[in-house]
Amino acid sequence: MTQITERTRRDVGRPMPDEAVLDDGRGGSRAATALRMLGALAVLAVGAVHLEQYFGVHFNVVPVIGPLFFLNFAGAALIALGLLLPLGRLHIPLALGGMGLAATSFVFFYISEQRTLFGFQDYGYRPAIVIALVAEAAAVLLLGGYLARRMRPA
Repeated sequence: MTQITERTRRDVGRPMPDEAVLDDGRGGSRAATALRMLGALAVLAVGAVHLEQYFGVHFNVVPVIGPLFFLNFAGAALIALGLLLPLGRLHIPLALGGMGLAATSFVFFYISEQRTLFGFQDYGYRPAIVIALVAEAAAVLLLGGYLARRMRPA
């Protein structure tokens, strides 16, 4: 038990063991960690925009869509927190979840712009929508890059 504790003290600030395997001498694990962290922030931005719209634009009174906006925030916050914490191998399913949340948000917005979605139709590109679309695209690209780094052979 003492060996584990001493090793843990020495390794503070270093990549998790499952990420260290990727270090190819060119900063591979650092790049993966940076992509994961930035992807987490993008997912959090997606959720933050949905929460702001839920309260600020009163989506909380829209049936079905309102609760979905709040659930988007809750899911994004949990996924982002998990990606920011040193959870090792759980980062892979969390990254997939973040990509799925972002892509689903994008698709649901597109549908709601073309026709009604759960009895609601959106229109226009107000600043919150532009920020959400950029954050969703960034989350998919950054977390996709993270997964590509993680999956490449050592």
